[in-house]
Amino acid sequence: MAGILAARPRGGAGSGVRGPSRGRVRSAAAGSRLGGMGPERGNDEQWREKLTRDEYRVLREGGTEAPWTGEYVDEKRRGVYRCRACGSELFASDTKFDSRCGWPSFWTPMAGDRVRLLSDDTLGMQRTEVRCANCDSHLGHVFYGEGWDNPDDARFCINSISLTLEPVEDQAA
Repeated sequence: MAGILAARPRGGAGSGVRGPSRGRVRSAAAGSRLGGMGPERGNDEQWREKLTRDEYRVLREGGTEAPWTGEYVDEKRRGVYRCRACGSELFASDTKFDSRCGWPSFWTPMAGDRVRLLSDDTLGMQRTEVRCANCDSHLGHVFYGEGWDNPDDARFCINSISLTLEPVEDQAA
């Protein structure tokens, strides 16, 4: 699993994780739904049971996957990217682009109501955090005004560990 970066490193030697080393091995398969848990229904203990330690650190504690380590950085298959925690559809593959930043980048979510944007002034900088609107899991950050050739000049920089890809097969013409 990819290494995790955190604001307050405290991981054990050789753990591959920086930050709190709490969490349990999850009982469900990767990318599975968590029984439709929304922010009002899921509690901390349930999330710890369902997510791996690294998934929990990013999705529930707002950690960041190390750059260039995520499974979807160079992914080219067509499909829908879903929230790894709750399964909500978040991004379409046709909005994914190569920003060379080390994380999967998208220029827009599938619909504006799929994500929540929050002001984030951690790490001594002003950023905009992206969260799943359904389960309130941390996905990454969005950046504007970097000169990207898309309608909003936006780069949704999303942790691979926050996503699952539901590929679609190309239909022959």
